[in-house]
Amino acid sequence: MNPAERRAGVSLAAIFALRMLGLFLILPVFAVHARTIPGGDNAALVGLAIGAYGLTQAFLQILFGMASDRFGRKPVILFGLVLFVIGSAIAALASDIYTVIAGRVLQGSGAISAAVTALAADLTRDQHRTKIMAMIGSSIGLMFALSMVAAPLLYAAIGMSGIFWLTAALALGAMALTIWVVPAAPATQPTRAPALRPILRHGPLMRLNFGVFALHLIQMMMWVTLPMALATRGGLPVTEHWKIYLPAVLLSFAVMIPAIIAAERSRRFKPVYTVAVALLVLVQFGLYTWADNIWLTAAWLTLFFIAFNILEAMQPSLISRIVSPGIKGAALGVYNTLQSIGIFLGGAIGGWILTRFNESAVGWCCGVLALSWLVLTVANPLSLPPKTDPARCQT
Repeated sequence: MNPAERRAGVSLAAIFALRMLGLFLILPVFAVHARTIPGGDNAALVGLAIGAYGLTQAFLQILFGMASDRFGRKPVILFGLVLFVIGSAIAALASDIYTVIAGRVLQGSGAISAAVTALAADLTRDQHRTKIMAMIGSSIGLMFALSMVAAPLLYAAIGMSGIFWLTAALALGAMALTIWVVPAAPATQPTRAPALRPILRHGPLMRLNFGVFALHLIQMMMWVTLPMALATRGGLPVTEHWKIYLPAVLLSFAVMIPAIIAAERSRRFKPVYTVAVALLVLVQFGLYTWADNIWLTAAWLTLFFIAFNILEAMQPSLISRIVSPGIKGAALGVYNTLQSIGIFLGGAIGGWILTRFNESAVGWCCGVLALSWLVLTVANPLSLPPKTDPARCQT
């Protein structure tokens, strides 16, 4: 990568990381805190407060992506971060569960994921794009692991209100990076009308969109059961779960980075992508049927993060190669909408299944979904345009 691409990758990954850290920090501690505020004894409202940002993201990702095609990436990113800061402030000042929900809804309305990934695609050449997407995707996994470590300590030191104020400060830092560090986007020809029809009718795009939906639905369903599994199989209290998460994430990077480089250099995207989906299938069945101690659970979790990080990096990169520049934001908006729906439904469906059945039922549902994704991938292999004459989804 040249210096401009490295600068773009690092700064955009930092923007994603700062925002995602703010969102993840509440996950390990909010359910405990909610019992201390009015309305917090209602489990449905607590679940809504945790997942509300994913629901509003799902509604607005396409609009933000299309707006970035027309008005520019940076203005849309900054507007979304302003909404995120305001939502964080409302949640920090909340004295009941309903106000927290309102703040989380406003946090989610800053749906900038499509604009950020579209800007990353704008600022990088094809042969380096997956590396940039890997940096952004890996930052999500790293921030998740960091939040598991930091949240209990921060909650003890500054309380829930302090965590929400910290979230606002992190978003302000992301705004500073956007203004002063991220390179300017190259000029593109904006679309004059919504470009959803060619996107929604494009088979390869929609298969990738199904992939990100399945990936994040599975992730959220797993975390409905995984904390309890770590506690029962290994006797680890919540405050020590980072001892499993952090090594798993770091080891996954050691495998993911060479896999991404190999896919880029040899353009072997199909086999790397297919193997990652197959590994996800293996993890789902193995984690819930052959993981009766903490070491096996940690091993399966490491394999999950390997598959997750490879797929999280490859899918937006593949979409940016398939579509034309004028609808890149809209296409990534659809992609991130399906991601957000997966996040929201994963928590809701996982909780519902666990309430009515058991942990194994959650695992089998995840396994069947992952297997469906693998069948779809094998039956309809990836077809990328050639480097020299891209045949892309056009408006």
